[in-house]
Amino acid sequence: MTIEEKVNEGIKNAMKAHDKIRLETMRNIKKVILEAKTRPGANDQIDDAECIKLIQKLAKQGKESAEIYKQQGREDLYEQESGQVAVLEEFLPKQLTETELTEALQAIIAEVGATSAKEMGKVMGVATKRLAGLADGKVISAKVKELLG
Repeated sequence: MTIEEKVNEGIKNAMKAHDKIRLETMRNIKKVILEAKTRPGANDQIDDAECIKLIQKLAKQGKESAEIYKQQGREDLYEQESGQVAVLEEFLPKQLTETELTEALQAIIAEVGATSAKEMGKVMGVATKRLAGLADGKVISAKVKELLG
């Protein structure tokens, strides 16, 4: 079952369960997928890898919005946004733990042969491609800086 099919099924289930947050989130995912499918050159098709990228972007935006709401003391909006992020994360691959990320980055650093912070670009180039979807870019960058520093 493709991600798009799972989203369509999720919309039906959320409607039956009267789950407003899940329904709104699923509809938002569907909207973004439809927009991607209809953009020039997409040929009305989108694969699961592209869907995951789109959902990751939505989740990142949701997390940032939730943090802003929390800073402004808007607990109601924070709770809603956090609920949507939780639904989005159901479609994403499991994120690496800090120890798994450290091990993966140490292997990449050894493979590239980087020894100082000046060679961070080399490491980041390989790391962002290899760990795409498994860890946030900012987290990867901070950990590489820590390991090379």
